Amino acid sequence: MKISTIRKAAAILFGAMMTASAACGSPSSGSNDPGTSDSTQASAASDSTTAASDNVSVQTEDKNELTALEVTRLMGNGINLGNTMEAYNHSAYLNGVDPTSSENVWGMPRTTQEMIDGMKASGFDTLRVPVAWTNGMNYESGDYTIDERLLARVEEIVNYALNAGMYVIVNDHWDGGWWAMFGSETEETRNAAMEMYTSMWTQVAERFKDYPYKLVLESANEELGDSLNSKELWKDSGALLGNEIYDKIYEINSKFVEIVRGTGSRNADRFLLIAGYNTDIEHTVDDRYRMPEDTVQNKLILSVHYYGPWDYCGTKAVNQWGSPLQYKEQNEMLAKLTKFTDQGYGIIIGEYGVLTDGRATPKPDTDIYFTNFLNNCDLYNYCPLLWDCNGLYRRKEGRIADETIAKLFLDRSFSAQSSLTDEQIKENAKKGMEEALEAANARMTDEGDLPATDDTAVAWIMYQSGDYAVSYSVGDTYDPTNKTVGLKASNALITGDGEYTVSLDMTDIGGGKGVAFSALGIYNGETLFPDHVITIKSFKVNGEEITLDGKGYTSTDNGKCTRMNLFNQWVAKAPDDARITDGTPDEASAQIWKAGKNEKIKTVEITFTFMPQ
Repeated sequence: MKISTIRKAAAILFGAMMTASAACGSPSSGSNDPGTSDSTQASAASDSTTAASDNVSVQTEDKNELTALEVTRLMGNGINLGNTMEAYNHSAYLNGVDPTSSENVWGMPRTTQEMIDGMKASGFDTLRVPVAWTNGMNYESGDYTIDERLLARVEEIVNYALNAGMYVIVNDHWDGGWWAMFGSETEETRNAAMEMYTSMWTQVAERFKDYPYKLVLESANEELGDSLNSKELWKDSGALLGNEIYDKIYEINSKFVEIVRGTGSRNADRFLLIAGYNTDIEHTVDDRYRMPEDTVQNKLILSVHYYGPWDYCGTKAVNQWGSPLQYKEQNEMLAKLTKFTDQGYGIIIGEYGVLTDGRATPKPDTDIYFTNFLNNCDLYNYCPLLWDCNGLYRRKEGRIADETIAKLFLDRSFSAQSSLTDEQIKENAKKGMEEALEAANARMTDEGDLPATDDTAVAWIMYQSGDYAVSYSVGDTYDPTNKTVGLKASNALITGDGEYTVSLDMTDIGGGKGVAFSALGIYNGETLFPDHVITIKSFKVNGEEITLDGKGYTSTDNGKCTRMNLFNQWVAKAPDDARITDGTPDEASAQIWKAGKNEKIKTVEITFTFMPQ
């Protein structure tokens, strides 16, 4: 079936529903009873659009024939109401504070209908509402009742989205880390975790069971994974061993489906969003991850998040993106999710973004990062939801301030693409991805950086400043564009045994502050020059020769990149198979460059030999 046919039918249906809405009153017009306003609207909309729904899959208030793959296309391009209803303030509630006041404790304005209308007008067709339900629950006492005031406020925001013609997603999000109770050493605590989860979702599902099918419920957030077993979040957690975390995720997701389906009404066949392992793509495509069983067909959607690479998306240090390698990594990672679409599951990327720390000005290259990411989503029929906390989208202004980003999202809206067939959308996306990669290759050549290819070995200095504000190509994959803009690097092409010099110059950006991590890496060193050893001959900081604190060693983390750690605080000792020319691994260290915490580092230059052991 052509998606354009579904889209046209959906547009007709939605228009009729809005007509009915005007006649019957909006869901948020003062009533918190969806059975009054929504059910009346549903009947009118359904009666008015019977002809439009002939021979096509449809979704009305009382009829949900869409599949998970069809609905994710219709959900279009979405946004999160970030740092709002999930802002954690549980202790205040225990002290008698109104749970709805938590909406503002992380600096967000109180949500209004106008803000959500502005999101829709900006090209967003789906709103995800993260919620910390224990903000209104005294669960420590064994009472899992959610405060009515919190339920009503979340419901009000859900109605804002529905009024705006958006799909809307509600989950349990972060919520103070209570999830680690599932990994407790104590059976009583583990049972309490499942009792709370069951009670929580029973209340939420009951509250929304008569709501339109455009409401989607989500089983969890990123906590459904390693956080289940975190001692940092719960003092006696950590009891889950090996594959037991995967098994527990399956159990929790299965319970979620059972709870929601068991409340009946529209929950009997509502679309449900199932959280992946940590919502991480690599962990979730692992064969140990299993989607839960369902009592209806084609109504489950998988939830994952994407913030890759994190140095660019989540930190201040790297403010450049767009190398051929980065395009390749993004394209290959997102393609892995077709494992699930091939089985009929929809995919929602519940969070993605290049974080702005609340600033409306995007990072450099955000536009090309988003464009390629959204092209991937169009190609594979994923629904992407931007993570935003009053940053790119200015809530009080009701708009995206940056004109380039604003146009990009408008062009991806439901209405902008509604006239295209599924095949045309995919063709446009594929063409855009190919052209972007060609442009990235051209930029690499123009800038004169040594390329990362399979048949060359390149030496470089990985560097992360002590305050994480300055970075250069950290990791075992050499990428000279993965850096703080303004930093200059002189890398070395390794052609054989001999002596080489590499350097970093951070003078133009004011230098780096101390060292959080650094290593001398040789990309493809293990592949092209196996059993070779790095020996440092000269180490200069700010033009002055320094004495290293101990002996370095040569090793590899991935069997491809040769490395000598200069300062790696996460490595206690050299591995047994470390290569060292003078002494034994017991005498070697991963912290041989110990810069002062506040030391200003403007230049680093290393001369070394690379020879067989």
